[in-house]
Amino acid sequence: MEDGGKKLKAVILDMDGVLCDSEPFICQAARMMLAERYGVAAAPDDFIPFVGAGENRYIGGVGEKFGLKMDIESDKKRTYEIYLDIIKGRLRPVAGAVQFVGSCRRRGLRTALATSADSLKMEGNLLEIGLPPESFDAVVTGSQVSRKKPDPEIFLAACGLLGLPAENCLVVEDAPNGVQAARAAGARCLGLTTGFARERLVEAGANWIAADLAGAPAEATGW
Repeated sequence: MEDGGKKLKAVILDMDGVLCDSEPFICQAARMMLAERYGVAAAPDDFIPFVGAGENRYIGGVGEKFGLKMDIESDKKRTYEIYLDIIKGRLRPVAGAVQFVGSCRRRGLRTALATSADSLKMEGNLLEIGLPPESFDAVVTGSQVSRKKPDPEIFLAACGLLGLPAENCLVVEDAPNGVQAARAAGARCLGLTTGFARERLVEAGANWIAADLAGAPAEATGW
């Protein structure tokens, strides 16, 4: 793909909602943790504003809403324990995800995984969907950055590991926070409507929209 002389050389992918449909499971796990530890009955809608911002904010933001004094690291650890148990045999890759990563590599594009999740969740997800971390030239997790999406730090870190400027990279995201981060980094962005409506992703700045990676538009990839 050529865009004003900015040749596509790499694709940077978010994980949750892009490679696997994990949102229902992490939401369930967080709700179970909050009920178990704090007696709070959080609703799925309570988590929506914090999707894509990393588990600290995902859990902590809802905790703030309910006025909880949380031990975020301990609470996150418990949430992950529940999560890794409930995804076994149930977590599936998003349509076209595994094939898309393979196509990128066959076409000589570098690939990176940039997820706000911690490495424990990342490894559990990739194991379940059959896409090992070695499938990527670079991996950045939420524990490696101090500022979460919509800040662009995670995508700039991925670009740094790839040795490429953001203008030569396509980011694939599914949440407005992630789209904003990609655009702030200076990358182009393909937004997937796996979790949010097209309008929300366009408003956040997505250059292209698709239902999943099986339907990634040729204009985004140049394929």
